[in-house]
Amino acid sequence: MRYAPEPEHRHGRATRTGVLLVNLGTPDAPTAPAVRRYLAQFLSDPRVVEIPAALWKPILHGIILRVRPAKSAAKYASIWTPEGSPLAVWTRRQAEELQRLADAAGEVLTVRHAMRYGQPSIATGLDALKAEGCERILVVPMYPQYSGTTTASVMDDVHRWQLVQRTLPEIRWVRQHHDEPAYIDALAARVRDHWAREGRGDHLLLSFHGVPERTLHLGDPYHCHCYKTRRLLAERLGLTADQISLSFQSRFGKAKWLEPYTEPTLQALAKKGVRHLQVFCPGFAADCLETLEEIAIEGSHVFLQAGGQRFEHIPCLNDHPAWIAALHAIVRRHSAGWPLQPAELPRAAEREAQRLQALALGAKQ
Repeated sequence: MRYAPEPEHRHGRATRTGVLLVNLGTPDAPTAPAVRRYLAQFLSDPRVVEIPAALWKPILHGIILRVRPAKSAAKYASIWTPEGSPLAVWTRRQAEELQRLADAAGEVLTVRHAMRYGQPSIATGLDALKAEGCERILVVPMYPQYSGTTTASVMDDVHRWQLVQRTLPEIRWVRQHHDEPAYIDALAARVRDHWAREGRGDHLLLSFHGVPERTLHLGDPYHCHCYKTRRLLAERLGLTADQISLSFQSRFGKAKWLEPYTEPTLQALAKKGVRHLQVFCPGFAADCLETLEEIAIEGSHVFLQAGGQRFEHIPCLNDHPAWIAALHAIVRRHSAGWPLQPAELPRAAEREAQRLQALALGAKQ
């Protein structure tokens, strides 16, 4: 096996702790070729599509990648910003804000971000952290609710990177944070901020990304994690069961996915008499195609067409201060035992040397 070249070693450089925030990914541009490259990587992941490759690849390359990229590119174009893809913009900003918070706390942390599909890749992020002297790296998949289709796929890619490293850093990772008090607090703060600006709606719908139902029966905890997040957020906001509900969006293919589905739920709520609906997506750490186009644009159309009068998409956590503080708390907890402030170490070593010297002098006397 050939190993990747090691970064140049610099004697006397203090070792650092690295943090890699990993989100799903995005095309480089809202164009059919860029979307095709992105979808080819995404839909080739066996964690995402659990169909034997011999059956799936002819469908993927013969049909899906010929038809879907142009349609998806038009949707990406509708939400693209001058800075680029919203998901890329917000994920980069989250890393920058977390770095600022760590710096302000005097912590020797190096924060980078990466995408599971697209750029910057996980390998690129890990290489950069290693080159900066990080001998301990905490990987933070930006998926609050664990799923084999998301979090496990991130770790698959981390392990592939490790296979070609001669010198391995210590690696830890955050499995999930769907019930972390700081995360729930951040969700509640985002919703309350929206209520303060726009008023409180008749109903709050939490829309999570869907996964095939069979994953639940095969032992994936994602479904349960989503419902626990809903329960904890309802408690934090003081909402009763009839004031908040949950649904799953982004179905793909003909297989049965987790229910209830978001689109029929939007229609049912309108027909039930909900006039002012607010939709929040706690499973997404940053606004992206699924929230800005599928919910804010398409979801609004579905609800209003069904008889609703007012529809609002509550922005994702993005760079909300409560979320950056929550990320910082999560990082600190999962890096427990790793020295985040090595400036303390020389003083501790000096005190220990003085203690041993005093003992030695006492022994001589």
